Amino acid sequence: MTLGGDGDDDDTQHTPDRMDIDDATASGRATRGLRQAPPQRQLFQSDMSAARQTRQQTSYTSPAPGGANGIYGANGVTSALANYEPRPPLPLTLRPVTTPANNYEGFKAHQKSIRDLALARMSRTQPVQTKGMMLPGTGFPGPMIYTRTLLALQSGILAEQEYALHHLVKISHERGDKYRFDSFPGLAEALIEKVLEVGPLVYDIDLNVAYSEDAMLADDNALDGINGTRGLIEKLKIQLPMKLTDRMQTEDFATKLTLINEASLVLRNMVMLEENAQFLATLPTVRDLLIILLNLPHSSAIIEMQQYALETAEQLTGFFPSNPEDPLFTSLLAFIDSDDRATILTALHSICRMGIRIDQYVRLEGVPIRTVQKMCEWMLVEDEELRSACLDFLYLYTAAPDNVETLLHNADVAGLVKQLTRLLLHAARVDDTKPAAKMTSKPSVSATPAEDAPIPKISQDLIDQLLVYDEPERSSQWLRSCFEEDTFGEITQIALWQAYQIPFAPYGNQRPLLPAKDFITNVSNTFTNASAQVMNGNPPRFVIKGIKARAVPVDPKGRQYMRCLWHNEDDSECGDFALWPKHMWEHVVSNHLNTRRGEDGKYDFTGAAEEKVTCRWAGCKRFDAPREAADPFTVGMHVKTHLPDSSERAYQRSKHNHSKEAEEGGVQSLATTSWQTRITPVDERSEAAGLPLISVLVLRNLARNLPKTASALKPGAEDLVWQVFAPVRDQIYFVMAYNFTLREYLPSLNKAIDAARKVEPAE
Repeated sequence: MTLGGDGDDDDTQHTPDRMDIDDATASGRATRGLRQAPPQRQLFQSDMSAARQTRQQTSYTSPAPGGANGIYGANGVTSALANYEPRPPLPLTLRPVTTPANNYEGFKAHQKSIRDLALARMSRTQPVQTKGMMLPGTGFPGPMIYTRTLLALQSGILAEQEYALHHLVKISHERGDKYRFDSFPGLAEALIEKVLEVGPLVYDIDLNVAYSEDAMLADDNALDGINGTRGLIEKLKIQLPMKLTDRMQTEDFATKLTLINEASLVLRNMVMLEENAQFLATLPTVRDLLIILLNLPHSSAIIEMQQYALETAEQLTGFFPSNPEDPLFTSLLAFIDSDDRATILTALHSICRMGIRIDQYVRLEGVPIRTVQKMCEWMLVEDEELRSACLDFLYLYTAAPDNVETLLHNADVAGLVKQLTRLLLHAARVDDTKPAAKMTSKPSVSATPAEDAPIPKISQDLIDQLLVYDEPERSSQWLRSCFEEDTFGEITQIALWQAYQIPFAPYGNQRPLLPAKDFITNVSNTFTNASAQVMNGNPPRFVIKGIKARAVPVDPKGRQYMRCLWHNEDDSECGDFALWPKHMWEHVVSNHLNTRRGEDGKYDFTGAAEEKVTCRWAGCKRFDAPREAADPFTVGMHVKTHLPDSSERAYQRSKHNHSKEAEEGGVQSLATTSWQTRITPVDERSEAAGLPLISVLVLRNLARNLPKTASALKPGAEDLVWQVFAPVRDQIYFVMAYNFTLREYLPSLNKAIDAARKVEPAE
């Protein structure tokens, strides 16, 4: 059958009706899948003009795609290739190598398994598998450190006690406010028993604490833990102390002594808390412990332990009753004879605090005379802490008339009173205060605001001193001379700048002034609390807050100038200033009395002898009446009475220098008086404290008890109080007038002195 259409010619390709079937030879198998190429003799030329006819399939039976022998045709291969789909790639599973860096626990378990296997090969016993088992001690954190140290201390094992005391020293120092005896029963007793181990080291005896009569009878060296041991000092004196070498010590001795010192330090640290001190004071054995430690033989090996015992006693004696026959009291008195300052101070504090916490009246009796003399001698030492301790001791000692009698015969009481009077102004701070309005006979004038206060006009002498400085130091010195710091004070910036220009403007060519802007900035550099501010208003005000004008200027050394109070004809005040009374007198004579100097440099009053003038100093009325007018010489000499006395006899004259106004019962005007109070130390409640307070209390005890002594009560005896206090009476009055801190105590002292003079001797 021919595939084609109309118009076929010889060039038309003829397709065979049937495909030749290759033989089953090797060559046939090799070429069965290849397309049959057209014969080489026929040239293939496609007919582009003729329309291609639709191919029709002849009705012949197609051979099967594949025979029984697995031979496929060309069409089957093409179909297989077209339908081929590649398989998806399979994921690769990577396992990291186990190393200590990425799996420490696994590597450790792996290594352990290797070791176990090696041990098994070596015929060794394989360790017991404890995985999943709770071994003893696991799952329980154990006791807290406080309980651990307490049980270790009570165990009696040396290594455990070393551990316990090492931690107790740190705990008692760092957590002393949390570690209390009442929270851990048995801790105080364990520490006391540890410190008592000093007995075998010093006396070769065991100092055990007994809590029953049978135990006391069985051991002569036992301490009574119920009521305290009687005659303890006598028992210690009959014991023969061992010879302690300061340089060479055995290891066992040094170890035991170190633990005892640590136990003593723990007790000392813990009693700093008042609750612990109060708890420990209730144990009778603690008194016995302190007595034993304070009476140990002198050796450098036990000095540390005794110092801890003294500091412990300082905190505990306040809860112990005062008793002159108390062995603890006598033991503390012995330490006053020490050469160590810290030991003396601690012993004095311990003695003076006896019974203070239980409101018991403390009386120091049976004190050795040499100890009392040392107290008076140490009052002359420039040591405030030592003086304070001695004054506390003397205050308690002079409270009993018998002790004052002993002091009168064995010490210089008059010298002691003078020293105590000097201490009334110890560490006093001078405070310049304005006098109260009621202290002047003239009507008071209301104070003007700080910004309107007149700026003092400095004298030529002060100007010459300030011209030596360069800017900005010159402006700083001028500010310090004319102004002072005041929290509520203020002054306008323009007024401050103009006041600075007035005295220094004539010298501007040689000594240029500081620019206004820099001058205002320098105010804050000179006064720490001063600051430039703008006050809201209409118009706004530019002010300097924190400073105010001085009443009188001061020179660069801080010395105050005197103000000229001479009134002119128009009743205006002169207002000039001079540093010394001599310069002020020369100013008045030259400028107000119109007197000139002669060729010899002295003032010539002869030329104006017939001229009559009056004194116009601060309203003085000495020559006010016409008939009382005097010549310039007389008035000039009179002006000296208004100026401070700078002569050598100034102090003696001041005792009798009373004004006429004061003699007539009026109050002297304080307009020109410098009122300076003395402020002595005060506590946090603004009450008197320190050496001045204790001094006035000792003086009051002496004034009250001197008349009660046996020497003062004898018939015809001299007035001891007046002999002792008469030389210092003026100083006491001065302190009463100027020291407001002691105003509650000095009147009672003065009253005691006056009352003692009225006591009549006994018949």
